[in-house]
Amino acid sequence: MRTVVSSAEMRAAEQAVFARDPEADLMGKAAAAIARIADDVAPDGAVLVVAGAGNNGGDGLFAAALLAERRPVLFWRAFRDAHAAAVAAARAAGCREVDAVGAVAALADCSLVIDAVTGLGSRPGLPLALQTLVDACDAATVPVLSVDLPSGLDADSGALHPSFSAEHTVTFGSVKPCHVQQPAASRCGRVHIVDIGVTVPDTQLRVAEAADVARWWPRPDASSDKYSRGVVLVDTGSEQYQGAAVLSCSGALHAGAGMVRYTGRAASGLILSRFPSVVVGEGRAQAIVLGSGWGDSDGGEGRVALARMHSLPAVVDADALHWLPGGRLDGWLLTPHAGELARLLGCTRAHVEAHPLSCVREAARHTGATVLLKGATQYVAEPSGRVTIAVAGPPWTAQAGSGDVLAGICGALLAAGLPAWRAGVLGASIQAMTAAANPGPYTPDELAARLPAMIAQLSSSPLAR
Repeated sequence: MRTVVSSAEMRAAEQAVFARDPEADLMGKAAAAIARIADDVAPDGAVLVVAGAGNNGGDGLFAAALLAERRPVLFWRAFRDAHAAAVAAARAAGCREVDAVGAVAALADCSLVIDAVTGLGSRPGLPLALQTLVDACDAATVPVLSVDLPSGLDADSGALHPSFSAEHTVTFGSVKPCHVQQPAASRCGRVHIVDIGVTVPDTQLRVAEAADVARWWPRPDASSDKYSRGVVLVDTGSEQYQGAAVLSCSGALHAGAGMVRYTGRAASGLILSRFPSVVVGEGRAQAIVLGSGWGDSDGGEGRVALARMHSLPAVVDADALHWLPGGRLDGWLLTPHAGELARLLGCTRAHVEAHPLSCVREAARHTGATVLLKGATQYVAEPSGRVTIAVAGPPWTAQAGSGDVLAGICGALLAAGLPAWRAGVLGASIQAMTAAANPGPYTPDELAARLPAMIAQLSSSPLAR
């Protein structure tokens, strides 16, 4: 699990270092890391450093001086001002200064551009001269290594702005929101996190990693039986949307549920023809999945009320979200996409997409449930306000039916005894990781069938220890 810090939190952490040691050389450590990563990602050829006026530019220019010991380096001061000592160091090391026109012309001979223009506290967007260079970098397909973040992005947001598109980003201490929230994260490329001696605080935002999924995934032992592994009662699907029932059962079974009981309104023969281990009808269970594929069928309010009477943890998806009862829904996991969350909150989808963190937190606070907001970035909010971002996956999973499978996966994890927040994080993460390991337009049911291989791989890997 990795903490996500805001720009203000990071600046405060840096100031705490200087308060303890006024002579601390954070810039020197950052520059050394930038130079090392630059050599790793582009070992040969000339480097162009584009430097801004602040400490970010200073980091880049001191890195330029280090790189010039072994390769040609050019630098362009994107603004009139720049870190004076860093400029002097770059010149003394033999770096050649160019202007805006020279920077564009130099791209033909460069193997790497180091973007050290704007730092964490800068306003988003780019001036025209920088946008011209960005366009030229894209046209020439010269890889970009950004310092802290691709210049032009907002460090504290996942929103897109005119910016560099980096193949690599080096940041310090911990990731920032723009590194892990889409669509901005797609501009950051591979993010390298470097420890320069700044202790970052614990925050209410964090991002899960593959190691967390491996450690937390429930595994049976010699004493396990179908009930201890978890029985999931699945009330999904309808005559109109029978596929949703198949997909949610598939998610639960392939995630490792001890038993799946189906109580929905799709044809039981369809379910049993695909999954003969499913038991049709009510019975002992440890968790419930409801809502996927209900459509406009009657009785939604009563079906949700019945689920609550079971006093079991529940995954509430799709149409069941329209019938949430009053009161706190402790132990429940709601799985809306942006449009469904907008309806819950009484706002627009555009508002949710622009402010996902505040919206998912508000929904969790208001309902008392854990809320998994599905999308390119998947946020799991607890009523306390803590949010965990799931492991990211490829855009291939943006298909009808993926949410039905996810509901079943999460149901299996709830039935295994995991708390709702962890079930949401693991469910969203394992689906994303399976898709990443199987790139291409696999259908949700095909990916569900590949879950066991991914779970087995994680369970036997060193990450699980």
